[in-house]
Amino acid sequence: MQQNEKRHPKTCFFIGHRNAPESLRTRLNATIEQLITRCGVTEFVVGHYGRFDAMCAGAVRDAKKRHQEISLVLLLPYYSPKGSKDFFTYYDETFYPPKLEQVPKRLAIVRANEYMIRHCDYLLCYCEGYIGNTKNIVEQAIALEQKGRPRIYNIAQK
Repeated sequence: MQQNEKRHPKTCFFIGHRNAPESLRTRLNATIEQLITRCGVTEFVVGHYGRFDAMCAGAVRDAKKRHQEISLVLLLPYYSPKGSKDFFTYYDETFYPPKLEQVPKRLAIVRANEYMIRHCDYLLCYCEGYIGNTKNIVEQAIALEQKGRPRIYNIAQK
């Protein structure tokens, strides 16, 4: 790699069922620690809809106490110049995927998730196989993983 090339951080994206049980917290913390220490992940991207997203964000905030080099990024499926400043209390930055403003609001979360699975190195998910967006996104990620990335960790299967 040339010196003037900028290295991109290794990124982990989270997706899971809204009603994820609290009992996942131990597996979640251990997997995040492994991603940081063994895989070199420094950027964690999470949404803010449901218990799984909240648990993931909290686990990364806890990991930041031990690993100052990591960052927590909030994925925004809707552009909102107002109110986004409040997110910086809990997140290091926000991310709004390109060209999402052209997507109907009812599809914005799905398209944001699809963007992330195509652009992350790791996907940490909680997918029990229920019908819905999580299952569809994980199935798409599995097809992408067979081509090289993302590497998928499903904490529902441990």
